Amino acid sequence: MKAVGPARRLAEHELRLLVSIALWMARRQHGTRSGRAFGYARGQGAPMLGFGFVCVLETIAMAVLLRPWPAIERSVLVLDLYGVLQVVGMHAASVSRPHVLDDTSLRIRRAAHVDLSVPLDLIASVRRETRSTHEKREGELDLAIGAQTTITLELTEPIRHFTFLGRPRNVRLIRFHADEPDVLVRAIREMRTLAPAPRTY
Repeated sequence: MKAVGPARRLAEHELRLLVSIALWMARRQHGTRSGRAFGYARGQGAPMLGFGFVCVLETIAMAVLLRPWPAIERSVLVLDLYGVLQVVGMHAASVSRPHVLDDTSLRIRRAAHVDLSVPLDLIASVRRETRSTHEKREGELDLAIGAQTTITLELTEPIRHFTFLGRPRNVRLIRFHADEPDVLVRAIREMRTLAPAPRTY
């Protein structure tokens, strides 16, 4: 994957959020035609709804308070509506961009800002492991949903991951969340037995 600048990455992220809202409203999913989809957004639905409700209340309150100053009111209204759109977009992206497993790779995603393809022949082990605390360590990637990960993936060699603003990282251990971790772990193990033999150099 080629690195791109922070400004372009931010623009692409915003576009993915908008596309995700359209997909969510149409009850469609992105990138699932070639494989089996596994959701991860179930655990964050209620918190996201609550956060969105707070944002809407704040928008209404600020509109009332700033009514005597129309220019400021309009500016704040635009920012508040943008915040609401971000919340809706994040949840929509989480629903419409699930993990995808096919016969060659596992595509691990989190909303609109993480999309990492892991070749099956690089997976050394996969296990169900529920964690609610994560320490930042070199070579490890934690993709928690609601502060929790449920699957741990260990690789035979590092793969390249780019952070939100484009900083490259080599990761060899990935923890992520799935709504049905046991089902996904079992499916990965079954696919690994069908995948080509591990790479040798």
